[in-house]
Amino acid sequence: MRPVWAEVDLGAISANVAALRDHAAPAAMCAVVKADGYGHGAVPVARAALAGGADVLAVALVAEGVELREAGIGAVVMVLSQASADEIDTLVAADLDATVYTADGVGGLADAAARAGRTAERPVRVHLKVDTGMHRVGVQPRDAVALAQQVVDEPALELCSVFTHCAVADEPGNPFTAKQLQGFDRVLADLADAGIDVPCTHAANTAAALDHPSARRDLVRCGIGIYGLDPAPALAGRVDLVPALSLHARVSHVKRVAAGEGISYGLRYRPAVETTIATVPLGYADGLPRRLGSNGGTVLIGGTPRPIAGSVTMDQILVDCGDDPVEVGDPVVLIGRQGSARIGAEDWAGMLGTISYEIVCGISPRVPRRYLEEP
Repeated sequence: MRPVWAEVDLGAISANVAALRDHAAPAAMCAVVKADGYGHGAVPVARAALAGGADVLAVALVAEGVELREAGIGAVVMVLSQASADEIDTLVAADLDATVYTADGVGGLADAAARAGRTAERPVRVHLKVDTGMHRVGVQPRDAVALAQQVVDEPALELCSVFTHCAVADEPGNPFTAKQLQGFDRVLADLADAGIDVPCTHAANTAAALDHPSARRDLVRCGIGIYGLDPAPALAGRVDLVPALSLHARVSHVKRVAAGEGISYGLRYRPAVETTIATVPLGYADGLPRRLGSNGGTVLIGGTPRPIAGSVTMDQILVDCGDDPVEVGDPVVLIGRQGSARIGAEDWAGMLGTISYEIVCGISPRVPRRYLEEP
């Protein structure tokens, strides 16, 4: 077996869910486990989140919800985007909660409910998403009452919540979050005036749950935070979160390289003095961005940060270890802690001008996941 793996601490995920739930109380907790649990593994993460106090799970795709059901998870699972016409029957059959934001979406869902024999005694649960300014998906505020009424008028559908999504909650002080919430409140007032009962409202992602008390409402939808990562550097430390994922390998080859010799593709990395170069058997096919080496990326060997020498290749990286002893089989940490040194997903993100979400989601499925403290 190739000596490469990611470790996922499920106890950390449970603890993060509990900490975020406490911070946002009395709001209920929705744990977002889309994108294979942000690269951590959707099914074990879902179980750990529920053990930590999550009330609801959320996914992006019907297929992601079906995966949870096939694993025996019976909790409420909300699909955050409106299902396509060829997915609706699957959504209903799997007893997933649907999101809607178009009249066609409501009509198609009602037809699927009828085909499945669903009735007012066992309706399909529906959530109405409102676009308050992010302009990704959602019903326009002026059309929200009519669409909600369409849901209410279908006996086999149950309007369970109305929600929106914050576009800049990870930017403390940005006034647009307050503007979005004001627009959301106007929609809710219009629904109340129309006599439409809304049992639950929600607007907060992790950033809003951390920094915007007025966004917490009845439920918060936490994604990146449950994995122990802050949504933005400006929000670090608001809640004590523990990163759940670490990335490991072992040295597969060692050689001495003379001063001035070119290393890796392009031969642009040339050590000033003779040095020891260690090969580590993972690369951009495993989720290491190709620019990580040229942008200052390091790994930990022997508890010391060591520079990646030259370009990341598809299956391997080269690491400059100087004159320090290193042997085949020595442990390597790419994300995580070794001794007193630590490299975080946020460190990679900072080097590459991206966000930690992209880093952890990008770790390839060909990297085996090992789970610690599985509930």
